[in-house]
Amino acid sequence: MQNAITFVGLDVHKDSIVVSLAEAGLRGGLREVREYGKIINTPGALKALATKLAAKGNELRFCYEAGPCGYGIQRQLSGMGHECAVVAPSLVPRKPGERIKTDRRDAIKLAKLHRAGELTPVWVPDKPHEAMRDLVRARLAAVRSLRQARQQLSGFLLRNGHHYHRDPWTRAHRRWMADLKFDQPLHYAVLQDNIATVEAAEERRDRLEAQIITALPEWRLAPVVDALQALRGIALVAAATLVAELGDITRFSNPRQLMAFIGLVPSEHTSGRSRRQGEITKAGNAVARRMLIEAAWSYRFPARISRYQLVQQEHLAKPIRDIAWKAQERLCRRHRKLIRAGKPKTVVTAAIARELAGFVWAIATETNSTDETKSARHPAAHRISAE
Repeated sequence: MQNAITFVGLDVHKDSIVVSLAEAGLRGGLREVREYGKIINTPGALKALATKLAAKGNELRFCYEAGPCGYGIQRQLSGMGHECAVVAPSLVPRKPGERIKTDRRDAIKLAKLHRAGELTPVWVPDKPHEAMRDLVRARLAAVRSLRQARQQLSGFLLRNGHHYHRDPWTRAHRRWMADLKFDQPLHYAVLQDNIATVEAAEERRDRLEAQIITALPEWRLAPVVDALQALRGIALVAAATLVAELGDITRFSNPRQLMAFIGLVPSEHTSGRSRRQGEITKAGNAVARRMLIEAAWSYRFPARISRYQLVQQEHLAKPIRDIAWKAQERLCRRHRKLIRAGKPKTVVTAAIARELAGFVWAIATETNSTDETKSARHPAAHRISAE
């Protein structure tokens, strides 16, 4: 006999969790949502809450919004045998007239919407994947710090009448800065401090990139990272960043879902006979979207397999190489067609990035099916990899 279901809404904060309950009867009867109370945000208090609620014999289904507290609560409750969904805060329905926001109201809303099936859960990574994603995001933070340090140095030099007319950030550029003359002696101290900041940021970026390369062979999704490098414009770090941010790409049943998840599909307003499409939605993962847009710029050149790509593709399966070449032919041709039609370059690049996401999905799916075939043929190897 199926048990009644209790939907538990959790409004999670650093020190506390506000709990609300929404019960659904066996015959579809719904009871009023009620506030349960507040507990401290510790594993012990959460375990005591789940144990007490489960004592009534109802099935428990927890939910809380994704936030800075991470996935620890979800993992603990799932380990206890309870269903727990981490929902996307930006997709929680909100009434236009709502002007009062409290922890109690948020918890009640989560429980009520979870019971109604109106919440959108996010994909929860396992601990190794989350660690790789943190490493990738640390590198992205280092890149932002490096860009900011270089801008500060360039701005300082420009304010003092010094402008380098060649490619910057090379050894020649560094020698040029060493020969600069300033009227004020204090400016030499400012110059050396800015140079030291840039060099420290470069070392941090290179150190984190080396850590990513070292950690890749032990990662479960390393074959997908390797296969994505067959695509033009996607090198090792970009591929690792894409997979770390998107997770298991094969969880999307078709490429259109991946495109929508990244936010590369155009917005739309349709009413009656009127249909208007606008800018891309920019929903979902901004890091993955930026990586695809940066890679899309390389398709403005004619389709060809460079020496780097040839070396990278030598050990890959033929279906993956075929997908990568098909992507080059199609995307380069489409880029030329859109440019001839007079479309702005930014619009063209976004369109190319959207279709590139489809080829990313195809390669990830092909890689996953190839790995499953190998595991079926070699069960002993599958057991070793699982261990």
